Amino acid sequence: MMANASREDALLRKLRRLTARAGTVKAGDRAQLIALLDDIGTLRDLLKRECARLDQEFNRASARVTAITAYGRSAQSVRALRRGH
Repeated sequence: MMANASREDALLRKLRRLTARAGTVKAGDRAQLIALLDDIGTLRDLLKRECARLDQEFNRASARVTAITAYGRSAQSVRALRRGH
């Protein structure tokens, strides 16, 4: 969990740096614009991977909740049967 938080912090820091850098690049500086676009593309790819990882994590958690809920209902019905309801 801690590694995920530091990874998210690192991505946020990169985004802030790129935003600051974008504000300083002059429109006529082709080399800097190309470098900035490359860095933005790289960050975009990293963010897409992080989104996919979070989506997988969410799906796993959702499956666990579904299983726990089903187990709880099953246990509740067994208790009800034992009481004679």
